[in-house]
Amino acid sequence: MADEREFDVVVIGGGAVGENVADRAGRTGLSVAIVEHALVGGECSYWACMPSKALLRPGAVLAAARAVPGARAAVDGDLDVEAVLARRDAITHRWDDSSQVDWVHGAGMTLLRGHARVDGPRHVVVTHEGTETSVRARAAVVLATGSEPVVPGIPGLAEIEPWTSRDATAVEHVPARLLVLGGGVVGVEMATAFADLGTQVTLVVRGGRLLGGAEAFAGEAVLASLRGLGVRVLLEADAEEFRRGDDGVEVRVRTATGQEQHVVDQVLVATGRRPRTRALGLESVGLEPGAPVEVDDALAATGVDDGWLFAVGDVTGRTGTTHQGKYDARVAGDVVAARFGTATEPGQPDADQERTAADWSRYRATADRRSVPQVVFSRPEVAWVGLTEQAARDAALEVRVLDYDLANLAGASVLSPDYAGRGRLVVDAARDVVVGATFVGPEVAELLHAATIAVVGEVPLQRLWHAVPSYPTLSEVWLRFLEVAGL
Repeated sequence: MADEREFDVVVIGGGAVGENVADRAGRTGLSVAIVEHALVGGECSYWACMPSKALLRPGAVLAAARAVPGARAAVDGDLDVEAVLARRDAITHRWDDSSQVDWVHGAGMTLLRGHARVDGPRHVVVTHEGTETSVRARAAVVLATGSEPVVPGIPGLAEIEPWTSRDATAVEHVPARLLVLGGGVVGVEMATAFADLGTQVTLVVRGGRLLGGAEAFAGEAVLASLRGLGVRVLLEADAEEFRRGDDGVEVRVRTATGQEQHVVDQVLVATGRRPRTRALGLESVGLEPGAPVEVDDALAATGVDDGWLFAVGDVTGRTGTTHQGKYDARVAGDVVAARFGTATEPGQPDADQERTAADWSRYRATADRRSVPQVVFSRPEVAWVGLTEQAARDAALEVRVLDYDLANLAGASVLSPDYAGRGRLVVDAARDVVVGATFVGPEVAELLHAATIAVVGEVPLQRLWHAVPSYPTLSEVWLRFLEVAGL
């Protein structure tokens, strides 16, 4: 080895999740190193959350203006594509992570550039530009390597070099014709964004609906909207073969009514992601490369002795959003700090740091099971948390469903005279508490956190009746839900 370093905590992965766990762990004085081979700030900052929303926002604003008489007359023309891309570039800092690097250094942490692999207990090898550095963690190693797109083994797909989400959000030249594989969050959002930018979009979905993890009515609303934008949506369809021809990429698609031939300029694969664990050296500690890292609720890897290995975010397979990964990171960082932050010997907590079961209860990632929030920035927006009606029934709960047409709200009429939307609460009738909520409509994303608080807090409906919503806002739907419940 050309070099050897030692730290209390080594975090592999410098994205938003890795940054959070490093920050929390380092607050008690532990020395922390972050290992990152690409950009500090990771997927969310440069290729996912931020650039995708930057691409979606202009179309949403334009649609909102066109929906309001008085503003509609002032809107002339379509989006300025170059300006949209320039704003996206500004939000991503033009893929320059210097400000994030400054934050790491300012927080008293060390940044190690390169690819990391675990090489036995508390030992990490970092490879950068042909040089290997041996790094030892006195207390803990945390895996925060995220996930990577899955490209299906469809004949010819690899040969045509399809886009993944990274290529789509970093696009420099907008294609005239785009075929998107997948009807989940990425597929729906990118179909919307590129339709706004003037691309002729075809969306190929294997299942019979969009957004399979949400309530069915949410997918139906997004389907109608996409078709209204001119997107051709093919449900229960399979792309069977790809090949590059003289006029672009030729795609053979089998639908319920037979085979179709499509010619496009580009193909975007949005068919799912998998934990990025294939080259992490997990076999050196008895774990399976390529598989999710199974963890307990303290985010410690199960099957690894001595409790030194942790994993957070997408790499665990428990969660697939940045915000939930950051939640995991906060839990894991606090666990590491509590166990090792005042240690007198490397890797051993002080005797006076022993915690009772009750004391340790806050160091548990319980929200990963039934209170995960999700927002899709389609048009209309879709936001949900907790269980859908079907998931609640599958969990053998005594289910009561409260539905409300958001168009009947005064706040909706202010946003647009033609506002269309729907809200649903899923209630565990035995306990009289909300276990799930879904909202569909313009600007409903901001309704979600109130629902998340209700679900996580297990607030009884009788108590929610005393939470008075402001008028005229969309939040008045909470009062209407309770009226539907008979309160």
